[in-house]
Amino acid sequence: MRGNFGRILLVELRGDRVAVEHVPLAPQVYRAFVGGVGLGAYLLWRFAPPGVDPLAPAAPLVYAFSPLLGTPLTTTAKFAVLCKSPLTGRISDGLSSSRFAIAAKRLGVDAIVVRGALDRLSWLHLDEDPAACRAVPCPAWAGLSAHELSDMASKQGLFRHVSAVGPAGERQVRYATISNDGRHAGRGGAGAVLGAKRVKAISVRGAAVAGVADAAGVQARARDLAARSAGAATEKYRALGTAANLETFDRLRILPRRNFQTVSIGQAAARRLAPEGLARAAEHVRESCAGCTIGCDHRYGGTRVEYETQFALGPLVDVDDPSRLLAAAGACDALGLDTISVGGTLAFAMECAERGLVDWPLRFGDDIVPWLGAIARREGLGDLLAEGTRRVAAAVGHGSERFACHVKGLELPGYEPRAMQTFALGLCVASRGADHNRSGAYQADLQPGVDRYRADVARAPARVIEAEDHAALLDSLILCKFLRGAIREPWREGAELLTMVTGLSQGEGDLRRVARRIAAVRHAFNVREGWTLAEDRLPDRFFDEALEDGASLRRADVAAMVDAYHAARGHVPHGGPDERLRRELELDAWLTDTPPLQAPASLG
Repeated sequence: MRGNFGRILLVELRGDRVAVEHVPLAPQVYRAFVGGVGLGAYLLWRFAPPGVDPLAPAAPLVYAFSPLLGTPLTTTAKFAVLCKSPLTGRISDGLSSSRFAIAAKRLGVDAIVVRGALDRLSWLHLDEDPAACRAVPCPAWAGLSAHELSDMASKQGLFRHVSAVGPAGERQVRYATISNDGRHAGRGGAGAVLGAKRVKAISVRGAAVAGVADAAGVQARARDLAARSAGAATEKYRALGTAANLETFDRLRILPRRNFQTVSIGQAAARRLAPEGLARAAEHVRESCAGCTIGCDHRYGGTRVEYETQFALGPLVDVDDPSRLLAAAGACDALGLDTISVGGTLAFAMECAERGLVDWPLRFGDDIVPWLGAIARREGLGDLLAEGTRRVAAAVGHGSERFACHVKGLELPGYEPRAMQTFALGLCVASRGADHNRSGAYQADLQPGVDRYRADVARAPARVIEAEDHAALLDSLILCKFLRGAIREPWREGAELLTMVTGLSQGEGDLRRVARRIAAVRHAFNVREGWTLAEDRLPDRFFDEALEDGASLRRADVAAMVDAYHAARGHVPHGGPDERLRRELELDAWLTDTPPLQAPASLG
């Protein structure tokens, strides 16, 4: 087998010591889960004690790589970070591009699992030689941004590439990010999990190379994908990035404003926050992720801006000044805060203050940069806001829960569900909570011939399942979702790529089963950690308050779609996989309490 090393690195943090060992992985694990979020979900199931507190030492943090990482295939310099989310209590997985990804795989492993905790804030160095791994106390690094830390360490010759937390992670803000060469694994609070282990930064050193089974085939496919990635399907991302969506979504009246109270900021305000307006406010440059031929990374005044950041730090909190938006985005990067969750939490708090439910000095349209610092440092009111929307609503009470915009504790992304009703279902059932990346169901609502204002109970569940499975494929390979328009037949091409790289022959049908198995393991993890069907719902606001054009959701329709989705997935009512699904995907062989990572006898 090529593309993989057949082992993981298990890191145990014990006070002031680090114990490290290589744990073998059987080839069947790769056939069943591929890599990335698939492999990570399996490892999280195996290493997370049932019911563990996400911030407890026993809670694992998983860095999972893919067999394509380290090859010349475009957009593959990515890795997945998984944990039990301190924000939701459910599975959380994030993806990050970076040269750290390439360096980490050269440790000669396919994943890193970190458990335990250190006594003091430390720098964790991992080496290809387990005997050279160590933890070095670094109290002087407290409060540094990941960028400041990386710049300082590079100048001092300590390390070149680093995965690190900012002040928010150190103080266990429940939606803190992990920064990797300036890119973030953002949603769900993985940064808080690393901070709880008192790890400020992880550096790596290794020279291992997994190789590929068919070098000529991989080189030819790399050239082909690179050419396609520079074509019409990705032109929007190269020219303007996802920031171009804001003006379009305002025109389509699906751009949430003021904590999802309305859906438009008006043409003039949208123009100010669109790429052209941002470029007038700050110098614009275009960059690329490591190993990427698309080049969608648009920076304004040095700050990377994507649509979700625009939405969350702009219209959601009623800010239409591009300079304020860019300052807030830069602060989130420096502090290590997920922009969607912090924007959603602030917007909710602003509405609570506007309604007179609390006496907080927060108003829509305020400069939020001071609040971001207070949240990251857990100062004053920032200590409560660091807990996220769901916990803030529980503290406020007075019926505020009905307009607390989250699902399973994760704040909503920038799409209006009352005007995108297939996506409304996707939000309800997504395994990590309100989500637009593990389920691109919003794309179905924007297809010709789809009535996005109508809950299609008959067809919406299948559309959501297909979107989830497609995302699971890309996130396990790992390929950037911006390639989706350039890859014409993802299941076939994905199977061909895996065969070329690993030498393990897999077909389209095999990968479709892999995607379904990943979805099943995610759901089983959530069930084990306390999920109930009652969690698969949107806040009351989306049912009780119609939009200006009359668009609204009906509880009965959404409930029917949710039930139909779980039936189509093969979930027993209020529970995990049914007997047919367990048998078809061989789940009983994987979802067991046998020693971690040994090849199940039934698959041997």
